[in-house]
Amino acid sequence: MRVQDALKKAVETLLGSTAAGDDPQLVARLLMKDCLKTDSAGLIARSHDALSEHEQVRFFEQVELARMTPVFRVIGKRNFHGLDLSLNIATLEPRDDTEILVETVLARLKSLPGGASAPWHFADLGTGTGAVALALLSELPHAQAALTDLSTDALGMARANAEQNGLAERCRFLQGSWFAPLEETYDFIVSNPPYIASKMVDGLDSSVKDHDPRLALDGGMDGLDAYRVLVCGARTYLKPHGFLALEIGYDQADPVRALAQAAGWTCEGVYHDLAGRDRVLVLL
Repeated sequence: MRVQDALKKAVETLLGSTAAGDDPQLVARLLMKDCLKTDSAGLIARSHDALSEHEQVRFFEQVELARMTPVFRVIGKRNFHGLDLSLNIATLEPRDDTEILVETVLARLKSLPGGASAPWHFADLGTGTGAVALALLSELPHAQAALTDLSTDALGMARANAEQNGLAERCRFLQGSWFAPLEETYDFIVSNPPYIASKMVDGLDSSVKDHDPRLALDGGMDGLDAYRVLVCGARTYLKPHGFLALEIGYDQADPVRALAQAAGWTCEGVYHDLAGRDRVLVLL
């Protein structure tokens, strides 16, 4: 079977049955690129090539999995800010919206003395796959990061991702809850904490609730538990003039800002995702 014929058959199989309603053509192409270990250009170049028996079996096994499982979970990795990051059951799948957190921090750093070339020292709390910290390190060549997570399995995944992207030498991996494992002060702290209200978690799309760890989703009764900890504790671990950058839910800017102001922070700004929704809060 040729590549183009296998793709056509896969799309027919996936129509109306992909996890989270993903585009069947996109899912099929992603699976085929993974199967052939190629990129988009390579996929086009090989469209008339015949699949080996092994490639054909593997491809259609993945197609069947993708009917009920998010495609990046099937592949076992996802691209985030230009980095290929592996996933496991202990890690949240990094989403495009979280890149706004990375871009917001980078923009702020570039406006400060030393810019992207300064030897920034930062912490990423609840790191999961390591997505945020590793994306920042890839853009900040002299920076170093402390990556913390309560889950040892998630922290192991972050370490593996750092190693496969050549960034491990600039990382420290610290197991523990939020600030508990920290012993230093930092130029800035970032976090994408769990922020879904407990009662809402079971109502999330199955592609999220059945595959992302609840530990990374459940933010307590009102979704704000992690923010209460973060805004109350971060000042102790920041250098003078340091800042705290947080991803937030689309409807959480006002309550998180209120928590922060009560703890003595000044809100530098609220930044929006590509859909125009509140997504990142920077606190000084």
